[in-house]
Amino acid sequence: MFSPRMKFRRWAVLGTCLLAVVSCAKTETTNLHNTPPVLFNQHVKHQNGEIGKASYYADKYQGRKTASGQRYDKNKRTAAHRTLAFGTRVKVTNLANNKSVVVTINDRGPYSKGRIIDLSRSAFSAIGNTSSGILKVKVERLN
Repeated sequence: MFSPRMKFRRWAVLGTCLLAVVSCAKTETTNLHNTPPVLFNQHVKHQNGEIGKASYYADKYQGRKTASGQRYDKNKRTAAHRTLAFGTRVKVTNLANNKSVVVTINDRGPYSKGRIIDLSRSAFSAIGNTSSGILKVKVERLN
């Protein structure tokens, strides 16, 4: 009847047509209340700054070059942020105890999902206990 080669061609043509139809289909989502979806464990941007999680650099990074070219010093009050320009000074406030510290951005990061800033060990210990590892903070740009 049909050779195996002809059967393969029929299936290939049918599969290609099906793929074309499916890829052109439009998917619609309905938002009944016209509100944006709620994303959990994400940081929140406010006009006064950001609220999210902060962590601190491990001691193994001591002396290594940061993205700005400066060497990381765990005793200085510096931080890494994904988008703020190098040299920007920010106020970081621990939301649990309301303690704050002013740091200078000199690196890029953090690269861990859900975190908004990486602080030097000195800056982190000024607003919280390093044994906790992560703090919920508010970050406000100063200049």
